[in-house]
Amino acid sequence: MLAAAAIYPVPAADEPVRFTDVTAAAGIHFTHNSGRAGKKWLPETMGSGCAFFDADGDGWLDILLVNGKDWKPGARHTTAALYRNNHDGTFTDITRASGLDIEIYGLGVAIADYDNDGRDDVYITALGGDHLFHNEGGGKFRDVTHDSGIHNASFSAGAAWLDYDRDGKLDLFVANYVQWTAEGDLWCSLDGSTKSYCTPESYKGTPAKLYHNLGGGKFEDVTEKAGVGDPTSKSLGVVVLDYNNDGWPDIFVANDTQPNKLYRNLQNGRFQEEGLAAGVAFGEDGVARGSMGVDAGDYDRSGRPHLIVGNFSNQMLGLYHNEGKGLFVDEAPRSTVGRASLLTLTFGLFFFDYDLDGYPDILAANGHIEEEIGRVQPKIQYRELPLLLHNAGGGKFDPVNAFTQAMVARGAAYGDFDRDGDLDVLLSTNNGPAYLYRNDGGNRNHWLQLKLVGTKSNRSAVGAVARVSSAGGTQWQMVHSGSSYCSASDLALTFGLGKDATATSVEIEWPSGTKQKLANVAANQHLTIKEQ
Repeated sequence: MLAAAAIYPVPAADEPVRFTDVTAAAGIHFTHNSGRAGKKWLPETMGSGCAFFDADGDGWLDILLVNGKDWKPGARHTTAALYRNNHDGTFTDITRASGLDIEIYGLGVAIADYDNDGRDDVYITALGGDHLFHNEGGGKFRDVTHDSGIHNASFSAGAAWLDYDRDGKLDLFVANYVQWTAEGDLWCSLDGSTKSYCTPESYKGTPAKLYHNLGGGKFEDVTEKAGVGDPTSKSLGVVVLDYNNDGWPDIFVANDTQPNKLYRNLQNGRFQEEGLAAGVAFGEDGVARGSMGVDAGDYDRSGRPHLIVGNFSNQMLGLYHNEGKGLFVDEAPRSTVGRASLLTLTFGLFFFDYDLDGYPDILAANGHIEEEIGRVQPKIQYRELPLLLHNAGGGKFDPVNAFTQAMVARGAAYGDFDRDGDLDVLLSTNNGPAYLYRNDGGNRNHWLQLKLVGTKSNRSAVGAVARVSSAGGTQWQMVHSGSSYCSASDLALTFGLGKDATATSVEIEWPSGTKQKLANVAANQHLTIKEQ
């Protein structure tokens, strides 16, 4: 295990945790290409996502940065970028000949082992046609889209792997946005005289897609049969959660200017939409918001997953507390979360325990869509600071001044790239650089990282629930794909144990129904647990 204190400067005990920008030092040199050329086309505002995952199977997290392209062929040649972790805080660009070096207008990424061969595969959403890449090993990928049965030629954004029928094979949910083409682009204006970027209200929606994994690398479109194909949806973010704790994965979809969707798994291959009844379809004022990114987690140890949703400026974050019995209440308007996020426009966001005190915190990646927004709304900025909210317990969050670089952020992912126990942050920006932030000092508290490997269940263990108990109490997490905005965080689960040097018990509930329990597990270790 790598000892961070021997290599990196760690803040003194009385100093706050720091997020250090190590992008250049790590060898990450990437610039996103939105394709913008003065025409103000809607896709240019969206940006692309990012991912932490182990591309080559060496146990260390690598980095994938999704990219767009120029609208006219023959201009710049831009592709996604794959960086291999060198185990010393630096990365090497291995994009060339990786198989991921194809030019597409990419947006989102979802990572998991869809064929249970022990290697993480890559799904990239793109304008005009998504791509499924099979991991061949050694950092090499093969485009298997054509033969897979996945044909989603839409304006797609977020995506998530899930085993909705619990058959041991991962299925795929894809969030599709609006019906936009270059030929059908509309003229919109902020000031009535010059063209600006249109909002999604100007365009018709597009149904999401659900693909059932048939095995053998084949998928079947079951969108209509499953009941998740609402044509009015304008979907950007998706998170998989078991909101009613019945053991079956449900789906929350963040819609931009349309009601959010909460699809309850009926356990028979179908879903029922419960967003309105559950209280998550709209904001507190009963109006559909401009929702982008989303995540789920139990931030107050209530035993239930809650929702955090990134929204447009002047709308604040949505912090939907799961009250049980299928009902959520938005706590943001009455809390610091709402006040701190009111003026920001949030795309990527997630729950993660950055200081390892056992209570999940919130990070929101912010940035507006219109460069000239400050001219018409002086309180709103185009480039914005990421927002870090520390969980103070009791449902309270406090803003932390952890970031100083304003940016037009879009994607956001977390993972422990240096294997020192605490969670680092990867951010992508629209038409700009990516940022890698190393967590310095989070591991002053004790921690436990669990990598779950399914056998009867899907090998990525998506849907598995881990409960960790220590002297400070019990906390739980579910392995889930998707979340944030167009991005993929590490599937391993990181638990902060605070001052507790031992977890008295670690319990795993696998999607197959199998249960496992470990007793008296020492803290500060990376533990791989295989389903028995």
